[in-house]
Parts: sequence; structure tokens; C-alpha cells
Amino acid sequence: MFISNMTHFLDDQGNIAKEMRKEGREHASFLALIVDYATKDYPPPVNATEIRCMNKTCTGLIEIEVDFENESIEWWCDKCAEAGRISDWQQTKWDNRK
Repeated sequence: MFISNMTHFLDDQGNIAKEMRKEGREHASFLALIVDYATKDYPPPVNATEIRCMNKTCTGLIEIEVDFENESIEWWCDKCAEAGRISDWQQTKWDNRK
């Protein structure tokens, strides 16, 4: 399980830091897609998304759920073992809550 703090990937302006290696930027972009999707209809039910699994050899899609107790976004692939939790996503540019 990947446990990711969204702000660790961001620069001082709240953008995905350009100084990271390619793999880090790709992971940060994947997390941003999940935060964006999870907060479009907030609070979301458990949702299947159209976001492809980050495992390049997998054809699965990501499912999400918000853990309100921890204020984290849980995600998992519907086909493989990839899964994670995103914290500190609130008030990032991908947080669509009003």
C-alpha cells in the first residue's frame, strides 16, 4: 500500500514540483487525478473511476473512498494489488470542494 502525503510532492506555489525525478512527477500526477475525482462530488460514495491503474502492466481501473475519520482518500485497483492512501490533499489545487 502506498501512503502518500500530497504536499510532499508540491512546490511553494502548490504545483507538482518540477525538480522531482520523472517517476515522482508521474506518481504525483496520479495522486492529483484521484484527489480531483474524489472531490468533484463531495462526499463521494465508493466509486469506480476512469483512472487507469498506475501499474503499467495492469489494465485495471482505480476505485476510491474517502475515510472521513482520517480525512484521507483511499484508492485501490480493481484488478491488481495496487492500493494507497492520500493525506494532506485538502486545499490543494485539486481539491474541488466548495
